[in-house]
Amino acid sequence: MSKNTDEQWVPQNESFEPIRQRVDIQPGGLVQRGDSVYRITEVLDFDSIIGVEVESGRSTPLRINELRPVVADTTNVTHDIADIADEDWKIAQQRYAAIKPLLSIVFMGRHDVELRAKEVGVNTATLYRWLQKYNAIGVITALIPQKRGWKEGKGRIPVFAEQVVDEVINDFYLTTQRSTPQKTVTEVQRRCQLRGIEAPHPSTIRARISKVTEKQRLRGRGFKEKAKNKFLPAAGSFPNADFPLAVIQIDHTPADIILVDDVYRKPIGRPWITLAMDVHTRMVTGYYLSFDPPSETSVAMCVAHSVLPKDEWLLLHGVDAQWPVWGFPKTIHVDNGADFRSNNFQQSCLMYAINLEYRPVKQPRYGGHIERVLGTLLREIHDLPGTTFSSIKDREGYDSEKEAVMTKSEFETWLVTLICKVYHQRLHSGIGMSPLRKWEIGIFGNTEIQGVGIPARPADRRTVLLDFLPSFRRTVQTFGVTIDSMTYYADMLRQWINAEDPEARGKKREFIFRRDPRDISTVWFFDPDLKQYFKVPFADQALPSISIWEYQQAREMLKRDGKKSINEHQILHAITELRSKVDESKEKTKKARRMSQRRKEHEKNISPAAPFPSQPARITTASQLPIAGLIDGDIDAFGDIS
Repeated sequence: MSKNTDEQWVPQNESFEPIRQRVDIQPGGLVQRGDSVYRITEVLDFDSIIGVEVESGRSTPLRINELRPVVADTTNVTHDIADIADEDWKIAQQRYAAIKPLLSIVFMGRHDVELRAKEVGVNTATLYRWLQKYNAIGVITALIPQKRGWKEGKGRIPVFAEQVVDEVINDFYLTTQRSTPQKTVTEVQRRCQLRGIEAPHPSTIRARISKVTEKQRLRGRGFKEKAKNKFLPAAGSFPNADFPLAVIQIDHTPADIILVDDVYRKPIGRPWITLAMDVHTRMVTGYYLSFDPPSETSVAMCVAHSVLPKDEWLLLHGVDAQWPVWGFPKTIHVDNGADFRSNNFQQSCLMYAINLEYRPVKQPRYGGHIERVLGTLLREIHDLPGTTFSSIKDREGYDSEKEAVMTKSEFETWLVTLICKVYHQRLHSGIGMSPLRKWEIGIFGNTEIQGVGIPARPADRRTVLLDFLPSFRRTVQTFGVTIDSMTYYADMLRQWINAEDPEARGKKREFIFRRDPRDISTVWFFDPDLKQYFKVPFADQALPSISIWEYQQAREMLKRDGKKSINEHQILHAITELRSKVDESKEKTKKARRMSQRRKEHEKNISPAAPFPSQPARITTASQLPIAGLIDGDIDAFGDIS
């Protein structure tokens, strides 16, 4: 890190290679600590294992948080998700569908693989190879054929043949006649011959049939009642949530409490909570607390917190407790909000083989589990000073703002304590035991239940978070790259200036950039040759660290002032003016204090991937940026809650 003349910290050549491997903590698995490789012989608990060093044969206790995966072939998994062609996604999904039933078999034998290979019409050795590739990394992009590379390619079968296959599956296979897969293949070939179309290979047709879900198969082939009984949840249950991380639900809610700012200890409003919960055990798997309105960022932070280990997070908040939850879920179940429907979120889930399911419209029973957990946590908040309770009637005679005393950091410490020391430990009437005990049984088993084992731990925190953050495709110009009218530049972009698209002569090449909306002063550039991310700052280093919300507010102010074209100098001036108004008013008005506190939270640069940032954030002093009396309309645009 180095300083410029304005005393701002500027990252120099910060880069990293995305790592999507996982540490598989199962007996018989290989792991690495330091330079030594160990074979796991016994899992003792959530913190430790017994391993045998493969070279010396000596047994030794190992701490799980010190382990890393044994180096493996990472071809096809070091690319940015957004750089993967649609056809490659399609092939990877087909192969994943072929091996998916085998992944849930605890003691899989050759007979299981041979049977599945016959069902999908591929060679047994091929299926073994796909299983090996997927298990080595744990992401479905490992299944993309290396020979295809990562470029756009032709479809595996012609589009007209695709249409025939879909047509036959729908009006021939999925009928009460219950035709066999072989008859379905024959029917596809017959119709293709009649239409003068080259028929797809029988294995390709069988692969399409194998992608038909069990629910579709039952309903289409005359078993509607059976499908209804199997896939509609009964009261108090949820379909397929049979083990830890089978299904997690995520939802947002405003917390029923008024918080105060760090400086004046005066009211600034209610924060938002985004919460993730494991349906089978009712364990809270992760959360995100912020003054920002629910967005794709809230979802990314919550998912990252859910799948990553919590040791450092507990240390950050000074909570001496257990929170032994990590690992990617099989399914994420959410409502139909735009923040859950973004293309990037859907692709990120696909990368990690997470099935993304949306709550059926007007069927609230599907969201009951997460809503009950949120309700439980909110009721606990009603005992805190500054609570808003759950209704105006309950709040009658109580001045929430006058009684407010807790800052965001104090409330967050209380929330983590509540989750780990109270909610996880307390008897849950729906499962007949505490969520933590249910989690332990689901993982390790008991005399009646066979546990699923400790979930694999992501090997790299930063890759997980970055995979879920917003991405952009941009060309590199002589002055750098422009995103939302802001210019970014660093030396590593120089070789890509005006680069030509290798797949389309005469067209400029687009590159992948990602950013954290809480601080848009830098973006991450993915170098397609080096397969690494590089941090690229604002081209104009005089610009401060700002969030996307503050930037949007500055643009709106300039538009109201009649500015038709907006440049970075005007943005800087607008931000300076807005911050000046905040400084002047933050002791007097709640909204100004909230705005100031919100910016302060963003500048901490704390995330589930980096609870303790190893490098200082860009610092901007008040003397550099005078800041204040924001009018109500200016701050309301940020979507905060009064």
